[in-house]
Amino acid sequence: MKIKRTIQILASLALAGVTTAQTVEILNVSYDPTREFYREFNEAFAKHWKEKTGQDVRINQSHGGSGSQSRSVIDGLEADVVSLALAADVDAISKRAGLLPANWQERLPNESAPYTSTLVFLVRKGNPKNITSWEDLIRDDVQVITPNPKTSGAARWNYLAIYGYVIQRELGPEYAEKLKNEKDPEVIAAHNAARAFLTKVYKNVPVLDRGARAATNTFIQRRIGDVLINWENEILLGQNDLDAKGVEGVIPESSILAQPVVALVDKNVDKHGTREVAQAYLEYLYSPVGQDLAGKNYYRPTDPDAAAKYAHQFPKVNLFRLSEIFGSWAEAQSVHFDDGGEFDKIYQPNR
Repeated sequence: MKIKRTIQILASLALAGVTTAQTVEILNVSYDPTREFYREFNEAFAKHWKEKTGQDVRINQSHGGSGSQSRSVIDGLEADVVSLALAADVDAISKRAGLLPANWQERLPNESAPYTSTLVFLVRKGNPKNITSWEDLIRDDVQVITPNPKTSGAARWNYLAIYGYVIQRELGPEYAEKLKNEKDPEVIAAHNAARAFLTKVYKNVPVLDRGARAATNTFIQRRIGDVLINWENEILLGQNDLDAKGVEGVIPESSILAQPVVALVDKNVDKHGTREVAQAYLEYLYSPVGQDLAGKNYYRPTDPDAAAKYAHQFPKVNLFRLSEIFGSWAEAQSVHFDDGGEFDKIYQPNR
């Protein structure tokens, strides 16, 4: 009876997320394209943690559109850590659920972004529509595949990359300085041009998938659309298979520096008793091993040594920072993606 009761107690502790001395389990709620990277990273961290502490660690993964994943955590999915496509999705967890402090981005280096990426194009083999720049996305004969900014972090980066391209086109090299004068007629005209450009782009979007991986499947497997806007790492990771799939990559003249972020979900790790291992898990992303694996999986490492090692595999592209045009992610989210924001005005389904 005592043995049976002990087993029952251990089982109930495991269901509650409480760990034993011999093993610990954490959940990383992540966005769509990180599956391959975290599969390797989790194995490396488990080995590191075992060597350091003698404790086994099991890392469970959940993947989906970044916005959808954020809402799942808000609604009760008990993530120990999140690794999402953009800071706004972690901000939402902080504001709406109070699961971590508002200053979460200050707790790890590089504003809690251990690696970066950008957005590039995927087109049909041979590029029959001769798509080479953002300008081609507004042509009447081009169908564009991009996910829904309401549910996908990649989609919001896509939107901002296009908007930023038009701002630079309209205002020239001094765009960041000019944008400081919001009432300048030239600046107002530039914003209007960006809205008009995006309206034409979304007129060419036949379907809005919930996440980046679903959009990739729509383009490659369902063969819908002429161009897919997608994560650089997604395209580079699968570049050996692109020819067999009848597609190829195209690099636009400029794009945005995308900064996926990671964060500890304080209330959940304290509930589960996993704070120490979860914190170490995130810190290991910045280690030489973590940075090397990021580069191997075609994320741009933030560590200078790893960045230099993998520089050869990344295309040359003029990257601008979100802050140069949109301020903070909080501002970009409020203006462009919250209900009633610019995206809702621009995109009119069932036209």
